[in-house]
Formats: sequence, C-alpha cells, structure tokens
Amino acid sequence: METYLLDWANLLLRWAHVITAIAWIGSSFYFVFLDSSLLPPSDPELKRKGVDGELWAVHGGGFYNPQKYLVAPKALPEHLHWFYWESYSTWLTGFGLFTVLYLFQAGSFLVDRTRLDWAPGAAVAAALAFLAVFWIVYDLICRTLGRRVGGDRLVGAAIAVVVVFAAWLACQLFAGRAAFLLVGAMMATAMSANVFFWIIPGQRTVIAQMKAGQPVDPVHGQRAKQRSVHNTYFTLPVLIAMLSNHYGWLTQGEHNWLVLIVLMAAGAAIRQFFVARHKARLNGVQPPWGYAAAGVVSIVALIVWLAPAPRAPQAASAAPVTLAQVQAVVEQRCVICHNAQLQQKNVALHTPELIRQHAQAIYQQAVVLKAMPLNNATGLSDEERAQLARWYEGGAH
Repeated sequence: METYLLDWANLLLRWAHVITAIAWIGSSFYFVFLDSSLLPPSDPELKRKGVDGELWAVHGGGFYNPQKYLVAPKALPEHLHWFYWESYSTWLTGFGLFTVLYLFQAGSFLVDRTRLDWAPGAAVAAALAFLAVFWIVYDLICRTLGRRVGGDRLVGAAIAVVVVFAAWLACQLFAGRAAFLLVGAMMATAMSANVFFWIIPGQRTVIAQMKAGQPVDPVHGQRAKQRSVHNTYFTLPVLIAMLSNHYGWLTQGEHNWLVLIVLMAAGAAIRQFFVARHKARLNGVQPPWGYAAAGVVSIVALIVWLAPAPRAPQAASAAPVTLAQVQAVVEQRCVICHNAQLQQKNVALHTPELIRQHAQAIYQQAVVLKAMPLNNATGLSDEERAQLARWYEGGAH
C-alpha cells in the first residue's frame, strides 16, 4: 500500500509540476521575446507618457499592443499583474516530487553503492546542500563579478565552471539518475530564488518609491533584468537534466557527467540562438545560426559517442535461451523488488507465468533502456542482459 500511495503522489506531483513549469517557462519565454521585439513608439503621446517600446501582435482573433515603460510609468496603474506564483509553484511541486521519489527513498534512488557506499541520511543531507550551496555561490558571483566591466561575460564563465564542477561531483557521489536530476534541481532552485530574492523585491521597491513620490532608482530594474536573463539561459539545460533521468544509457555511463555537460551546453547554445534571433529579425540581419549549429553538432556528437557497439550475430547453431535460464537471472537480479510481497511499479516476476506476461517490459527496461535494475543495484551483467535479449527476440518462449 505504501508503494501504491507513493506512486499516486509521484503522478500527481509530476502532473502539477509540469503544468506550473509550462506556465512559468511560457511567460518567461514570452517576455524575453517581447523585450527583443519592441520598437520605439511613433506616437508622440506614447513618448510623452514614457513608453520606451511597443509591439503590435495578432492572436486569437484580436489585436494586442503591449507597451514597455523604461524604469516605470509616471503614474501607478490601479490593476497590476504580478508574475511570481508560476515560479514558486514550479519549485514547490518540483521539490515535493524530489522528496517523494528521491529523498524519501534515498537508499534506492540516491545511493549507488558501486560509486559510494554511504548512509541514506548522509546522501539526503548532501543532496539538499547541493541546492543551497549552488544558490549561495551563484548569487555571490553575480554580486561581485557582475558589477565589473564586462561583468556579464565574467559571470557567465564563472557559472559555467561551477556547473561543470557540480555535475562532476554529483556523478561521483550519487546514482547517475539522481545526479542528473540534482544538477537540474540546483539550477532550477537558483532560478526560483532569483525571482524570490531579486526580481520581485526589486519590483516592490520601485512601486514603493513611486507611491512615496520618490525618484525611481533604475538599478532595481537592471538587477531584475540581469537575473531574468540568467533564468532564460538556465531553462533548456534544466529541462534536459530533468528529462534525462528516464534514460539509463545517458545516466549510467563512465563519463556520465560529461554527457550531462554537453547536453546542457547544447541547450544553452540553442536558447542563445532563439534569444538573439528576435533582435536579428528586428534589425533586418541574419539570425545567428552558429549557435544553433553548435548545439545541434554537440547533440549529434553525443549520439555517435554513445552509440552501442554492434552486437555479434548469434550463431545459427547456438542453443535458444530457455525460460528456465531467464528465470534464474530474474530471480537473482529482479525478484528482490518484484515479488508477491513487494511489487514495484505493480510488476511481479516471481513465477514463470509472470515473467512471460511482462516479457516486453523486461526487455525494454533491462535491455533497451538499461534502466533496471535501478542503479544496477543487483549487478545485472552485460552477458545477462544479452541473454534476456536473445530470449525475447527469439519469441520469449
């Protein structure tokens, strides 16, 4: 019953997390597009009111005319929409999902004893430290290097170094699947913390200055803009880190940290293309296809690098693999989590009939995806995976 309820919590939290993430990323992408697509207003009245840029758009059968005021409008509007609950809800549901799946079951999901044999409680503490320490280091980098000449480039380079080190360290300490997710979670935590500690407080300060009749200090908008730009570049790396934990051939390799870094770098390069593309179109120049090409080439290089070696054809005289041989492997490697008492993911494999019933799932999870056994905790060998493959591909008789 506990496993069943955890599965429901997993499903509902994942559903809520995806919905709120779509809302947050969608609004973030829209405002990045908007900032890069605004044209100086031609109407003198708009200029008098302090409008710095505007855009005409058509959508859903109507026309829209969003306008941006540089620093702030001269008068505070009565109704003002805030964009922050999308961020907070995404982080809260994501952390809840991480707690249910990884922290609550740290011995199975966080710890890979072939990498580091440590207590689940210590692994949980280290995982939480990743989230907090990355934010502290990232924020310190922005506060110090961001104020110098060429600060944006310095900040970008320093953050890249920190992310590379964090990815390497996570893959030494945790199970590959958890390490990938944890690196994405620490960056997502920084994104939401940017909103909580910088973007929203800066906007509240501007409004307070307007209400008090004080001059509006532009530094608050500049800081919020800086962190907002960082968030848009974090988005695609975070998404690929979150999605990759479903693919064992990505997370379980010897150099899995390098795989993660290349994937995230490809995402950042592709995001840079889309960000710069808006301004390029506005200025009538060619989009910077080099960024997109760099991202695609990186992904293609990974595909070639991770491609499995061709399997030697089975000799015609080779004896077929029997169900009894498969059952011996399954009993040793799989039944510990898939038996009459404990049926992870509602799959039991303790009888020959159940093995045949779940033959396709065994083939998919243990042979194709190499996602099972989880973290290969029971030591399923490549020879045993090949044996399962020959049995299934031979008809699973």
